[in-house]
Amino acid sequence: MNRREFLKLGGGALLASQTCRALALTTPTEKAPKFTTTNTRWQAAYDGALAVLAGNVQELPGYKQPVLIEGLGYTGIWMECGPHEALVYRKFRPDVARNSHVIFFALQCGDGQLPANIKVSETGYGQIQMGVPLASTALELARATKDDELLHTAYHACSRWDKWLVRNRNTRGTGLIEGVCTYDTGNDNSPRWWGVPNQCPDRDAKRYPPLTSLPRLCPDLSATAYGARLALAGMAMELGKNGEADRWTESAEKLRRLVLTRLYVPDDAAFYDLDAKDRFVRVRSEIITRMCAEHLPNQALFDELWARQIHNPAAFWAPFPLPSVALDDPLFVHPPPRNSWGGAAQALTALRAGRWFDYYGRSAEFGALMNLWCGAIQRDMTFRQQVDPLDGTFTRDDAPNYSPCALVMLDYTWRLAGVCEDPEGLHWNIRPRHPAAESALFSVQTDEGKEAVLHYHAQGAEFSLGGKLLGQMESGTVRIITDKKGHPQALLGIDEQVQHVAFRVPGQTPRLFTIQPNQRIAL
Repeated sequence: MNRREFLKLGGGALLASQTCRALALTTPTEKAPKFTTTNTRWQAAYDGALAVLAGNVQELPGYKQPVLIEGLGYTGIWMECGPHEALVYRKFRPDVARNSHVIFFALQCGDGQLPANIKVSETGYGQIQMGVPLASTALELARATKDDELLHTAYHACSRWDKWLVRNRNTRGTGLIEGVCTYDTGNDNSPRWWGVPNQCPDRDAKRYPPLTSLPRLCPDLSATAYGARLALAGMAMELGKNGEADRWTESAEKLRRLVLTRLYVPDDAAFYDLDAKDRFVRVRSEIITRMCAEHLPNQALFDELWARQIHNPAAFWAPFPLPSVALDDPLFVHPPPRNSWGGAAQALTALRAGRWFDYYGRSAEFGALMNLWCGAIQRDMTFRQQVDPLDGTFTRDDAPNYSPCALVMLDYTWRLAGVCEDPEGLHWNIRPRHPAAESALFSVQTDEGKEAVLHYHAQGAEFSLGGKLLGQMESGTVRIITDKKGHPQALLGIDEQVQHVAFRVPGQTPRLFTIQPNQRIAL
């Protein structure tokens, strides 16, 4: 889609509104989240992450508004990850979060193809490069910010993108999404794609390399399309298009069933690509995490994946989780070279973990993973792309100042010991003995405009909303879940050890709880 077509389809109002917002939000606002701690090591890493991200907010050709670029050696924004990264950053730069979605809609082709990337040097259409669904992050952003213009534009653009995929990446007529080059999934230098070109011929994603093994049916590309269709159903409901919402939901469910029946191998507890000769490409890779990120497995299947693969120390629960290829896979690459999805634990995988660990009830183990990543970042302080899954050291051949790594430090700080917001309520993650919590103060504006504050002191921690004290934690590590008005709903065990919790609501005597890892107690 060229600029004239974008304006015809209603993008004019969106761009006009974007320009007004940009004038007001060209720098972090006074309402940006605030975090301070007397732990100088943690504070230095957190502040360093903020500096990296501020430096990676840039304008790109073809769209004169600031977006969050990937950084490191990547001078641009990629569809597989850029909008999700900007969504994580949205409380600090709401304008950048919005811009980092709209740039893809503004540069959509007339036939519906979205750009795989927008770089300083070019806008690329040579692969589909799908990871986190653009429709999903756009819906979450539009809902949180009550942005009807963004919702309308995203629904139109992402509907056209789905139709493009059906036309051009379903040539075998299976209903699944096909991959034909390495960059389609963003798994650079992975044994999953050995022998297959990085890009499509002539940098045209509608053309396939001339290999008899192509096209492949890809679980993760199909899962991304599944997540996008569920998001399109959500958008349609928001827009009052109930009939279209039902059709998107049915289409998503059909795709989910196809993935499970054709691309999952129960004997291996693994998802694999299926090539054009109906042979599985048996590499156990981080495909498994992408399936979980879209919530494609039900809880029973996830529990099987968790026990046999994800939390298995011989497979993906390495000394430093999560490797891009399982440790016990014959094609696991070690030591990892730069930019390797053949074994290294990637910051992108860590950043996406927030989309599925809590969903499947593994918050305590997520805490352990987050501590490992934050510790590795603090030991290195250069914010690079990947670490060795055996010892947690960053690959020195990668350039520094990589946005996903900086976002991991930022996001994990709040998930470990701060307050986080989701569509249903607020999650107060109280860890009084955690390094990040040393005399710490967390303060963030909720989407309803109230200030949520979590303050640690010698006696424990207290938390308030809109200036009203909600409660005090006198002992124990726990997550307190409240609704958007601050009413306590539940406690959640977020530590791998049993916790004895003393929790006080103003005007009441302390309540004592014993809580197991991942246990939820209704209040």
